[in-house]
Amino acid sequence: MDIKQLWLRAQDFFSALDQHPLLQTGLGLALLLIVALVLGRVARYVILHTARLLGRQPALHWVNDLLQNKVFHRLAQTTPSLVIQFGLHLVPELSKNGLIFFGNVALAFTFLFQVLAMSALLNALLDIYARTEHARTRSIKGYVQLAKMVLFVFGAIVIVATLIDRSPLLLLSGLGAMSAVILLVYKDTLLSFVASVQLTSNDMLRVGDWIEMPQVGADGDVVDITLHTVKVQNFDKTIVSIPTWRLMSESFRNWRGMQQSGGRRIKRSLFIDAGAVRFLHDDEEQRLSRVRLLTDYIARKQAELKAWNEAQGNVAAMAANRRRMTNLGTFRAYALAYLKSHPEVQPDMTCMVRQMQTTAQGVPLEIYCFTSTTAWADYERIQGDIFDYLLAVLPEFGLSLYQQPSGNDLRAGMLPALLGASHIPEPQEHAL
Repeated sequence: MDIKQLWLRAQDFFSALDQHPLLQTGLGLALLLIVALVLGRVARYVILHTARLLGRQPALHWVNDLLQNKVFHRLAQTTPSLVIQFGLHLVPELSKNGLIFFGNVALAFTFLFQVLAMSALLNALLDIYARTEHARTRSIKGYVQLAKMVLFVFGAIVIVATLIDRSPLLLLSGLGAMSAVILLVYKDTLLSFVASVQLTSNDMLRVGDWIEMPQVGADGDVVDITLHTVKVQNFDKTIVSIPTWRLMSESFRNWRGMQQSGGRRIKRSLFIDAGAVRFLHDDEEQRLSRVRLLTDYIARKQAELKAWNEAQGNVAAMAANRRRMTNLGTFRAYALAYLKSHPEVQPDMTCMVRQMQTTAQGVPLEIYCFTSTTAWADYERIQGDIFDYLLAVLPEFGLSLYQQPSGNDLRAGMLPALLGASHIPEPQEHAL
């Protein structure tokens, strides 16, 4: 079969198609669709290959974020619909209604992939921002989610308006009558958005902050801030999701100030047995004056008390009329000097040892100071070392710690009385 015969048969085939316009239109549409898909594959290969080459440049490393979020994939997917839009005029015997219908469908697909490309672009921008220094203090994830929500809503309106061949303004005008319904449906979203804006603008919450919110069982680090929820990883590794609006309507504790200050507070009391509080004897004053941390204090206190007692005259001969040093006051001065000389206690922050109101458990002596570190493990170690030492040094001042009697204490106290009893009567048997 030569070329002339092939040409004749092709002419016969096209002349037969002229007698069937619907078949001619269908073949034209099918051919246009095949060409559009092929060109879409070619465009995808060219765009992705070019983007990968650009991503290898150090100055264009952000192109890799666009690739990972499939921004170029979405842009390449618009190629078939664009080809169909511009190629519909080449389809033979296509009616005006068919041209409008297929054109609107292709245009709707173009809008759809453009909306998806813009959504992927927002995700890529979020990833790029996450690597900056500002991301540690300000999270924009909530704003990105809101922008995507608005984008999808308006994209859906435009796509529907394109399919029904109506102006988008007509659909947007109808939303005014539905504003009350929209406010009711998106109530939590609006509340969360307002709360997210207030939290970020007032710098009340950051990713990495340690927050405490007992009413929702949250006590840990903030790991994510989104439009609707704030995720907190507790110290037991559980995750608590808190609605963003609750952080504005309810109170929570943020420990960021403590972490930024460089010191963590110690506020704990020693309960001294009130029965052990007494005046110091002269020999005890001499012995304690040799303690390095008390030498200056005792010398200054002895001079002060001596001057005061001499000013009282003869009435100071009575013990009740003169001032004397107490073991509890001396220990309080020693504990304060010990804290100020401790290498792991913050010297620039409040440091004091104060005596609280006496209770049924004894005399509370509160240790109030700040450690030089905010790390939890180091803080507990320093606090334990301080109180271990203070508890062990109490007997040097003739003091003891109050402790409620336990079963063994009661048994030890009753045993001498039982052993000293002359006769313990045996139970008598009663006659029937």
